[in-house]
Amino acid sequence: MRAARLIKMVLLLQARPSMTGPELAQELEVSERTVARDVLSLSEAGVPVYADRGRSGGYRLIGGYRTRLTGLGRSEAEALFLSGVPSALREMGLADAASAARLKVSAALLPELRDAATGAAQRFHLDAPAWYQEPRTPALLPAVAGAVWDDRRITARYLRKDIEVERQLEPYGLVLKAGVWYLAARAQGDFRVYRVDRFTAVEVPDGGEGGGEDGAEGPTGGGRFIRDEAFDLPAFWAERAAQFARSLLREEVVVRLSTHGVRRLPHVTERAAAEEAIDAARSGDGPDAQGRLTVRLAVESAEVAYAQLLGLGPEGEVLHPPALRERFAAAARRTAALYA
Repeated sequence: MRAARLIKMVLLLQARPSMTGPELAQELEVSERTVARDVLSLSEAGVPVYADRGRSGGYRLIGGYRTRLTGLGRSEAEALFLSGVPSALREMGLADAASAARLKVSAALLPELRDAATGAAQRFHLDAPAWYQEPRTPALLPAVAGAVWDDRRITARYLRKDIEVERQLEPYGLVLKAGVWYLAARAQGDFRVYRVDRFTAVEVPDGGEGGGEDGAEGPTGGGRFIRDEAFDLPAFWAERAAQFARSLLREEVVVRLSTHGVRRLPHVTERAAAEEAIDAARSGDGPDAQGRLTVRLAVESAEVAYAQLLGLGPEGEVLHPPALRERFAAAARRTAALYA
């Protein structure tokens, strides 16, 4: 722990012309007294750390000293590619690895380029959680993330419709969607998606388990698993997300749309279903004499369709099913009475 802190101190001083004791203490999360002791230890080890006295003083490296401890470790290199998602890094327990990686990159840059990281951070930021939702970090996320990074099987207990089941999983990848974490994993030969916040227990075999090279075993044993190199996480997630969206659309409504209603429909209902319905209508009968387009729209349910299509106002007329049409007619009458 102390050795890692000393290395980090050297990298910090190498990346900046000078740092005060309080600045180093804050970066290293230690006291100023510990900083002073660490500086003394570095000096005794031959690292030329010079202390400037006085109010504007601080610590700096002299003589153009450059450490060679800038090689990125595996976890640091992987975390660096996620450094644009700081909240996700913290939740997966990778914030320290990313911090060390950024320091090493900064130390390797030319002096005139060392403000590049700060400049980028001040200009671009990814806010992953959805609006009006309080993000909650699943308690077991760090354990799952560790297994994903290390290609290690897990035994997980999972809530499925309020029933707890146990699964042996090969965790391939994590996806953060609108503030919710999902795990893409192989179970019994098939790839599936699990919500991480529904895991109630996760057991990760230690590194000593498993046979074969690097603890790798067959498809049902413990320890590490052999990753399918053909697996593409973004492509897999896109396909499953589309399948999930389609699986929800179990009913159909017929809607006659004005020109403005056609433009609005993808913004008030499921976009892919809306665009598919509009394209099918245009390639079929097309608009009527008044320029209105009649579409057959796949929806989750009549209740959901009612809530969504209300957003069209007078730009959309529900034709079928009759019960839904009557519900819109009643809503229109109530609205007209309010404005009478």
